[in-house]
Amino acid sequence: MLKGGSEVIHQNGALDHIIQQSNEQWDCASLVGFPGITSAPNYPSKPVTENRGNNPERNELSQWVEHVTRQLIEDLPENETQAMTYQDNIVPTLLGELRPKKVARRNSSENLGQQHQWNSHDLARDKNNTNINETGAKGMNRLDDQGLNLRTHLLECAVAISVDNLGEAHRMLLELTQMASPYGQSCAERVVAYFAKAMASRVINSWLGICSPLINYKSIHCAFQVFNNISPFIKFAHFTSNQAILEAFHRRDRVHIIDVDIMQGLQWPALFHILATRIEGPPHVTMTGMGTSMELLIETGKQLSSFAKRLGMSFEFHPIGKKIGELDITMLQIRRGEAIAIHWLQHSLYDATGPDWKTMRLLHELSPRVITLVEQEIPLGGSFLDRFVGSLHYYSTIFDSLGAFLHSDDSSRHNVEHGLLYREINNILAIGGPARNGEDKFKHWRSELSRNGFMQVPMSTNAMAQAQLILNMFPPVHGYSLVQGDGTLKLGWKDTSLYTASAWTSPNSR
Repeated sequence: MLKGGSEVIHQNGALDHIIQQSNEQWDCASLVGFPGITSAPNYPSKPVTENRGNNPERNELSQWVEHVTRQLIEDLPENETQAMTYQDNIVPTLLGELRPKKVARRNSSENLGQQHQWNSHDLARDKNNTNINETGAKGMNRLDDQGLNLRTHLLECAVAISVDNLGEAHRMLLELTQMASPYGQSCAERVVAYFAKAMASRVINSWLGICSPLINYKSIHCAFQVFNNISPFIKFAHFTSNQAILEAFHRRDRVHIIDVDIMQGLQWPALFHILATRIEGPPHVTMTGMGTSMELLIETGKQLSSFAKRLGMSFEFHPIGKKIGELDITMLQIRRGEAIAIHWLQHSLYDATGPDWKTMRLLHELSPRVITLVEQEIPLGGSFLDRFVGSLHYYSTIFDSLGAFLHSDDSSRHNVEHGLLYREINNILAIGGPARNGEDKFKHWRSELSRNGFMQVPMSTNAMAQAQLILNMFPPVHGYSLVQGDGTLKLGWKDTSLYTASAWTSPNSR
């Protein structure tokens, strides 16, 4: 029990039971027509020497990307460097400040308009140069020639796209698609293959002047559930958010949960289980689930209603086939006396909120008791090169975490990489992020919530303990990093933060 009387989700060692029970009830086949997925991943046994989680250092690709990207930018001809327009207030990417630096003016005998071409000999020269960044050099020394060549071509291609040299980008992409495979043995090759595919889509979209992505929500939802089963990141988001909501609902008999992008509602059975067994009795739960496909929303509502009924809990579900930024408060069935919780697990698959300023306005009108927010630590705005560098670092880290304990031919791993992570990469690079739809999107919602008068609710020690229990379920435990600070919880791989969970409340909360 908490001091205030609120239950803790992992109370009496029930976490494993709740996860197993909710996963057993949530059969992916019933929602999307795929074979059922078991709750416990079947981890292949690997020798300890192959487990990259044993090395707490930054992954090799991240080190190498930071070094070589700086070299590429600094060696651009001046006229191409000036073509990259950067605003003064651009937030540095995850790899640090990467704004182009003006190079010294070349003399008239040089071709100023000619794009600088890098090759393996240039990089080999830098590799042997003891004056370059020591950390980057150590990372490069561990890379094989094939990986070095792949990354060189990928970075060259990104620079070409950033200055609209689409012909040269197309030429390099043709080479990359033949050199890198999403089924490769190394994480680096798989990442490069998916990035090359996304960048090829961007080049085509730029030539045609159109971009109309088609989204198969059923496929995405199934891949999302597989990711939930084989990696701790999604469970971390679910259970830390559930703990904050549970504490906010203490002794409230009517509660209303608004899920900004509910998908299959995988996180809610665990919360329902605890609410149904409260000492003061279960509350009446109203849930509003948002999404694009009404068919999937209705099916999710049926699953949740059936689960709540088995628990003997009063429950009603309202599906809304719109984005929260497209709503006004009259479209939400808010009743007097309800304690409101708003939850959003951020992802880069598609825009789940609509106009951010309208979303913020609605949050003020709702005056929620708690907002639970889990954000990806990845830059989604800014220039193409900003997004490329930040997302390459981010997804290289996630691929590395999956490759640390899943073999290259593991079907679940490929399902997640192809069905989920690649779709996010494609949305960031090919569709172009916020720049393509003209909307001014927030870089970090937690910063905007603070700026707009919402007060942060520090993540409790119970949430921290619960996150640690989640990590203990997924080998290799030592590869993941869990950090509590500034009222947030951050989960990452090695030294790279990937997901940040935070909780907020309105000063006029209900």
